[in-house]
Amino acid sequence: MKTKTLPPLRVTPKLRREAESVLAKGETISAFIFDSVARNVDFRRSQQLFIARGLASAEQAKKTGSYVSADAVISKLSSRLAKAQAKSRG
Repeated sequence: MKTKTLPPLRVTPKLRREAESVLAKGETISAFIFDSVARNVDFRRSQQLFIARGLASAEQAKKTGSYVSADAVISKLSSRLAKAQAKSRG
């Protein structure tokens, strides 16, 4: 498979210095940019899927008339959080 290049990226000298200041030992600015783009693609894909699930859920609730109250959701999340915190304490 042939590779493609991304368009050249113009940045301010300050941003360039900041990016260089956080490089891992032996890491190049190109590797850093590649990793940044890949992570952003993953994040945005996850974000799109999350939104799609939410919209589908809202549509389903409209169709069925079956809703869950905010109080019930918060109560269940609080319970899950308390269990997770207790588990992490030992």
